[in-house]
Order: sequence, then structure tokens, then C-alpha cells
Amino acid sequence: MSESHELERRDFVKVVMLSLGTVMGVAIGLPAIAYLISPAAKTQASDVWIPVGKMEAYETGVPTLFSFTRSKTNGWEKTVNSYGVYVVKQNENEAVVYSNMCTHLSCRVTWQEEAEEYVCPCHDGRFDTQGQVVAGPPPRPLDQYPTKVEDGTLYIHFTEA
Repeated sequence: MSESHELERRDFVKVVMLSLGTVMGVAIGLPAIAYLISPAAKTQASDVWIPVGKMEAYETGVPTLFSFTRSKTNGWEKTVNSYGVYVVKQNENEAVVYSNMCTHLSCRVTWQEEAEEYVCPCHDGRFDTQGQVVAGPPPRPLDQYPTKVEDGTLYIHFTEA
């Protein structure tokens, strides 16, 4: 008995339908997958200069709290975080800016004017006017931000992890 290598009509239709289905699936599927994955692949700039106000608004030698918020997009999730810094004006063109986060467990420190210290209420961490550890468990001084003054406005260099 001889075998026939002819393609039957039913087999031809199957091959054509399978080919067309594959092409349509790829044409629709790849852009859909790219759309779903792209937010997770995007990186947001985490290195910015933030204006903290005019230098004339700050009193020389007095730590002044400045608060700001930053929004961050992680995939489909958008979060807004609030931050605080203490601005200590040195002169008309210079200021030192400290984070208000304790270096022990990231609790918020507050400036106690009568004691002339930054105090962490969680574990009684204390920092002097230069941000150095005076007492308590903090392992290092308060974090300090790089600053610049342009047209009388103070900016801090903020890097987000």
C-alpha cells in the first residue's frame, strides 16, 4: 500500500487556523504583557534638590523644622511620604540642615530649646546643636544634607532610598 503525502482539506484548515491564531495571539499578547510589566520596570528619580525656603525666613543659629512630602511610584502603587529637616542658618549664604530622623530606629527627633538638644522620645536619644550624639542608643550623629543657596533660596540635596 502506498502512502499519500497529500494534505487533506481538513488538515490544511487546521494549519492555517493555528498559524493565524498564533500570529494574532502574539500581536495582542506582547503589547498587553509589556503594558502590565512596564510600571514595575520604571525607575523614579530619587536624587533631587528640594527648595526649603528663602534664607531670610530663617533665624540665625535657631534650628527650624521644615516639612515636605515626596510621592513615589512603585509599579502600580503610589505612596506619599512626609519628611522633616531642621534648618540651622549660619549666615546669609550658609545653612546646615539635619534630618529629623533618629539614627537609632528612625523615630522623629524634636528640638528642645531650653535644653538646646534634639531629643528622640522613643529611646531617649539626645543630640547636640551640631547633631552629635550626647546620650542614648543612637549609633551615629544626625544625618546632614548637602545644601546650596541660589537667588536667596536654600536647597537641600535629597536622596531617596
